[in-house]
Amino acid sequence: MNPPLHVEVVQKSQSRANKDYIKELVHSFLVNFVSLCPGASITEADLEDNLELKEHVQMITFCDIEHDTEVLVTEADLIYHIYKLDSFGAETDTMTDTSTGEEFAAADMWALPSKEFHGLWESLIYDTKLKEDTVRFVETAFDFADKGVDPNIIGWNRVVLLHGPPGTGKTSLCRALAQKLSVRLSDRFPRARLVEINAHGLFSKWFAESGKLVARLFERLEEIVADRRLLACVLVDEVESLAHARRAALSGLEPSDSIRAVNALLTQLDRLRRRPNALVLTTSNVTGAIDVAFVDRADIKRRVGPPSARAAYEILRGCCGELMARGVLAPREPVFELRVLEGSRFADSESSRASLRLWDVARDAAAARLSGRALRRLPFLARALQLRGAAPPDLLRFVAGLRAALRDHLADAAELDDAAPPVS
Repeated sequence: MNPPLHVEVVQKSQSRANKDYIKELVHSFLVNFVSLCPGASITEADLEDNLELKEHVQMITFCDIEHDTEVLVTEADLIYHIYKLDSFGAETDTMTDTSTGEEFAAADMWALPSKEFHGLWESLIYDTKLKEDTVRFVETAFDFADKGVDPNIIGWNRVVLLHGPPGTGKTSLCRALAQKLSVRLSDRFPRARLVEINAHGLFSKWFAESGKLVARLFERLEEIVADRRLLACVLVDEVESLAHARRAALSGLEPSDSIRAVNALLTQLDRLRRRPNALVLTTSNVTGAIDVAFVDRADIKRRVGPPSARAAYEILRGCCGELMARGVLAPREPVFELRVLEGSRFADSESSRASLRLWDVARDAAAARLSGRALRRLPFLARALQLRGAAPPDLLRFVAGLRAALRDHLADAAELDDAAPPVS
């Protein structure tokens, strides 16, 4: 039996139709297709001939978790998720250090699904099944809780740890995962929140009452998770700060209150993970510095590294498609999938030339171990610095600009390395 294909439907904010009505509209539209492509989306522009659907629907996306090839509509078990995007953005929770009177940002909070994170999941590209595995892990964890599996016999904590060098998309993946879960688990949790805590900021000044501040922060989280129908995703960025704090305190470089703050955070995380509607997501840029007491709490620990040549090509291919859709590049022309180029044995032709040149750029970027963040910046730098002028460049010229932007980026990085002081 084939796994189901999840169909995620963004309902327009002004639409007042109920979800069952939207589901029937979308289903009647999709049964006219022969096949559906996981990872693909149908936008408003594709609904010009269906005015009723266009009135209510902003976008239809076919989830890429269960399938990686096209699905025949006649054989598909379609599961629909109808939702609206919250447009209010982040709400910052501030706290005041009673000893100094200083106010600081303790956490940022989003209502999910958020407009800010819309499309983020689809934009993240990895060589491994990282996205798929994290979703399945969380779904299984909540399923175990629903079925009453005894956690004293089968151990799971609903704690995810993503580690690797900066700029590889760890925080973005955590945010995208929280967004994805708010859609996929909406029957179980009609409401969802993402609470993002910056551990580095929390421990950066060593407030005299830092342990109490941590406790107060988690008291706020306890108020949130008290609603059992709300999914609470807590993101702790730069969790290696815990290890730094513990080592500094033990060595006498920081006051003992520092280690009390770290222990308070670990204790509060232990309490939080016992909540059936809470998920803890963490990231670290320095793998070797992560606190061992915390690592032991994480169920799934995955490294997120720089994109390979294949991933870099797909990222740049998506960037080119976006720029052509927005009129920054013209005319619109195809950028072939890598499997198409491989099928033709990378034969050079007029139609494939730009794609082949893009593949060369992707290989060079991967060889230089360019981060995903730096890679996504190259199209902007190419247009701004290499292709000056008002007229939109064509794809082939733009790819040449990408290569020049990559060359300049690597030269600038080398100069920075040369200028860096020697490590004593």
